Amino acid sequence: MNQELPKGVYPVLSQLSAQRVKKGKVVSTEEAVRMIRDGDTIATEGFCGACFAEEIAIGLEKHFLATGTPRNLTLVYAAGQGDGKDRGLNHLGHEGLIGTVIGGHIGLAPKLQRLVRENLIFGYNMPQGVIAHLFRDIAAHKPGTITQVGMGTFIDPRIDGGKLNEKTFKEGRNLIDLIQINGEEYLLYKSFPINVAIIRGTTADTDGNITMEKEPLTLESLAMAMAAKNSGGLVIAQVERIADRGTLNSREVKIPGILVDYIVVAPPENHWQTFAEYYNPSFSGEIKIPMQSIPPMELGPRKIIARRAAFELTPNSIVNLGIGMPEGVASVANEEKVIDYLTLTTEPGTIGGMPNGGLNFGTSTNMACLIDQPYQFDFYDGGGLDTAFLGAAEADEEGNVNVSKFGPRFVGPGGFINISQKAKKVVFVGTFTAGGLQVSIVEGKLRIDQEGKEKKFIKQVEQKTFSGRFAAQNKKPVLFVTERCVFNLTEEGMELIEIAPGIDLQKDILDQMGFRPIIKGTPKLMDARIFSVGSMDLKEELLRNS
Repeated sequence: MNQELPKGVYPVLSQLSAQRVKKGKVVSTEEAVRMIRDGDTIATEGFCGACFAEEIAIGLEKHFLATGTPRNLTLVYAAGQGDGKDRGLNHLGHEGLIGTVIGGHIGLAPKLQRLVRENLIFGYNMPQGVIAHLFRDIAAHKPGTITQVGMGTFIDPRIDGGKLNEKTFKEGRNLIDLIQINGEEYLLYKSFPINVAIIRGTTADTDGNITMEKEPLTLESLAMAMAAKNSGGLVIAQVERIADRGTLNSREVKIPGILVDYIVVAPPENHWQTFAEYYNPSFSGEIKIPMQSIPPMELGPRKIIARRAAFELTPNSIVNLGIGMPEGVASVANEEKVIDYLTLTTEPGTIGGMPNGGLNFGTSTNMACLIDQPYQFDFYDGGGLDTAFLGAAEADEEGNVNVSKFGPRFVGPGGFINISQKAKKVVFVGTFTAGGLQVSIVEGKLRIDQEGKEKKFIKQVEQKTFSGRFAAQNKKPVLFVTERCVFNLTEEGMELIEIAPGIDLQKDILDQMGFRPIIKGTPKLMDARIFSVGSMDLKEELLRNS
């Protein structure tokens, strides 16, 4: 992709050097990474700690440190891939190796973050779902992905155009255009060739056919492989085992051998199911475990917020849960025995079951179905989600939300923009303040023992990852749920509608905000059951109100 790449050029296979075309597909890690050339655009697969080709990334890092090549790569990926320390895309965080990053989320790859922050490389963010779709559009040689996802946020070319640093603003290309179709505004995310796709599976036969029976997700691996192949590029696949040709069940083959050039067999230590689990059969659908074996959360700020948010669940609804604080909603739904009355989903493609957290985020325990990530975002972007529960690091008086940039630190939106813009209803969840907040519950009342050092409800957010004005204009129901109060987004701004028992309106809420919310009369008290030990009997209420 890099800055000198001619627009719209898709080389044919015959233009590849003879060194990059081999007859045998099963190769060593070193042989595979030697096929990556200076200036290549490489696409990597993975979701947080799941399904990342760790062995190939380690091999590429070793090769670069030993030889100084390849150089100036453009790295393209949809979801964040890493453990926040050393694994995943952190292996590629070396000056000279990477020239450009185009990703959905970079928070789990601090070594790449540093390169962007220090203006050593070009840095771009795009919504996760857009990149997943862009791979398909590159495969089809379309000019790009056309969507309204990103409008009104920092992705919008009228704001930042997804650019992350001074170098990119000054010297970088514009990857996103504002266009009009039938008098309506859209964003065009421009296509570019993919030279190398790095994917992962469980089993490959010697013809390159790949199955994914032990993988917790299938992600956009098929779209990536097609994008690379139709760009005249290469596909390198990491697997854990090899089968003889013709022995794989054809219905289980996810990547056909015609798309695969090289196969690397990874040692077990570099082919964990996620960065937190070597292998959990309930993540891949091999077995289903008893849900009552999952322990309930302890009563604290996280559970208080998740409990109040759970009151927004409705029977037969389709739900997405974001990373971090929203994960608690799944735990509460399971504890209250209502999880079977709704369908919890994750953006990389799980449907049903209970979404997992931490470095397992994106996978699900006991999922009912798994689809590829681009298809999940087709469903999400088309309005298929009834409710989304998402984190909110900062919010302002317009209802704008920032989850992507904080001073010199940026993490990117991941799937947040697709989900928050397109879900029928959004519930933002998070503590009222951050940085040392401590609370306790005394006789059913909430007490602030130590206030957080950082205000989260401020006059104006640093970066607009969610446009409150755009949502309000489209009359989208939006709630902000904290441990001490609840806000509703209106066209006039943020309205305070609920307050926790024991909380002082002036001292604990208004004095801790950067703006004065709309207050109509006396806010009602949050449900007392939220602050008590034991079940809230949510199941009975859910079914009674259905």
